[in-house]
Amino acid sequence: MTNTNKVSQKNGDRKRNSKRRYYTYKKTPKKSALQPPQEKERVRISFLGGINEIGKNMTVYEYKNDMFIVDCGLAFPTAELPGVDLVIPDFTYIKNCRERIRGIIITHGHEDHIGGLAYLLKQVNIPVYATKLTIGLIKGKLEEHGLLGSVKLVEIKPRDNITLGSFNIELIHVNHSIPDAVGLAIRCPAGIIIQTGDFKIDTTPVDGDMIDLPRFAEYGKKGVLALLSDSTNAERPGYTMSERNVGDSFEKLFAKAKHKRIIVATFASNIHRVQQIIDVAQTRGRKVAVIGRSLENLVKVGEELGYLIVPKNILIPIDSIGSYADDKLVIITTGSQGEPMSALTKMAFGDHRKVSITPNDYVIISATPIPGNEKMVGNVVNALMKRKVEVIYEKMYEVHVSGHACQEDLKLMMGLVNPKYFIPVHGEQKHLVKHAGLAETMGIPKDNIYIPDIAETVELTEDYIKKVGTVPAGDIYVDGLGVGDVGNIVLNDRKRLSQDGIIIVVATIDSHDGYVVSGPDIVSRGFVYVKDNEELMNAARDLACRVIDEQYDSRYNDWNSVKTKIRDEVSRLMYEKTKRSPMILPIFMEI
Repeated sequence: MTNTNKVSQKNGDRKRNSKRRYYTYKKTPKKSALQPPQEKERVRISFLGGINEIGKNMTVYEYKNDMFIVDCGLAFPTAELPGVDLVIPDFTYIKNCRERIRGIIITHGHEDHIGGLAYLLKQVNIPVYATKLTIGLIKGKLEEHGLLGSVKLVEIKPRDNITLGSFNIELIHVNHSIPDAVGLAIRCPAGIIIQTGDFKIDTTPVDGDMIDLPRFAEYGKKGVLALLSDSTNAERPGYTMSERNVGDSFEKLFAKAKHKRIIVATFASNIHRVQQIIDVAQTRGRKVAVIGRSLENLVKVGEELGYLIVPKNILIPIDSIGSYADDKLVIITTGSQGEPMSALTKMAFGDHRKVSITPNDYVIISATPIPGNEKMVGNVVNALMKRKVEVIYEKMYEVHVSGHACQEDLKLMMGLVNPKYFIPVHGEQKHLVKHAGLAETMGIPKDNIYIPDIAETVELTEDYIKKVGTVPAGDIYVDGLGVGDVGNIVLNDRKRLSQDGIIIVVATIDSHDGYVVSGPDIVSRGFVYVKDNEELMNAARDLACRVIDEQYDSRYNDWNSVKTKIRDEVSRLMYEKTKRSPMILPIFMEI
């Protein structure tokens, strides 16, 4: 027997390598105890505003015991909210979790992202992180509310990193209709989340600072758990035009105006638009006057911080416009949305104290009506045209471009980021649904797309995206100095007053015997003209007197039940006679 055979016999199940003279052993795998599956890291996102609405943007991120906020905006009241000045988010959830909130990041300086901040900071004092221009605009708001010295403001810039508890957030520069806008790359143990903020892709921006697409792409290569993207223009096909197109249109329109006075209405926050107006005015040898508190503040802050380059002696006070010929003037004003109290609206209806509209005016409305404002803008345009004024608006010339990405830009962002999950934000339901459809065309599975609703909390892991609950959220109405003291009952009363008016029933009652000393007198406001409806008023008076006699019980002295009965009976009478339901307000004076 050879040596080789002897070795083979000794080693039994060893296998010989044919090429080399060594042997390998077959290893029998050992039975290991079953390990419990490890729980995946989870991150939660709660939406307090900006979903199914335009404005009031506010998002909360949560990982274990750490939370931070993105934006805190406001919305402007609709016609269904009479007397309301502003609408802000409900901060109940933030107040309940104040010990866990590590800070708030503001993506840019528009009202729908910063307008509610002062109201939040009055209740929860947390650090505020924002870029230079945004901080400048925030300071103005905090000063108005007496908070400037008590709030920590941290100035940051694109590519900076902020650590807020378990979160590390990098700011990524984006193009928008205001400088210093940023998107966010949010990193936590659960993964990377990209929130674009409001953005567009402008390859020729006015300030020369193009959106940082390479940085979005770098995160896409690393692997992004979820993308939250701006849905405002998800219905619009193609690409968003560059802001420089508006400057070219201004050049043509200013030349066309010839000897007329030029009035340009635009969004108060659009510094690039204001810059282009000033530039063209200078080349045409015209002075520039600014009207509107928000616009004046923007010009002041923008110039101080270096975002607005204003040539020497080109800006003049509005009080001095009478010293210049029409062909030497450009007036920049607020009111591009037809707001009732705006400067342009007052001019159109002849109510402005300092500017009187004449046929020698050339009005350019450099804005698109926000959904719901079309009628107000139309009313202003009609009023101007009745005064023989030539009016230029978006549909006629390229006097406005959006600050939000259209469909092709949105798809490009999705392609670069390549997220596992997609959440459309910042828009009404139709915008969110359309954006979700675009995500499907980009290859994101339908099950990986979630359309949120206000107050929802969404949980994300590597394995799933799902709703896990709700948080307190909704609208808080600001009316004058009152915050939250105007509710549905008050609003319903206001609507009723505006629709059907009020009837006041006033009577003087003997407190001992319950008989009517004087009255009842009937006062009507916004319902019918009393002198033309004496028969109806007398019937109401007799009815009120009869109810008092029948309902009053001296033993209980229960005037509330008497008032309720009068309210019901007089309301029934008025509806029978007029088919209208005015508010009935009984007032008793006891002697």
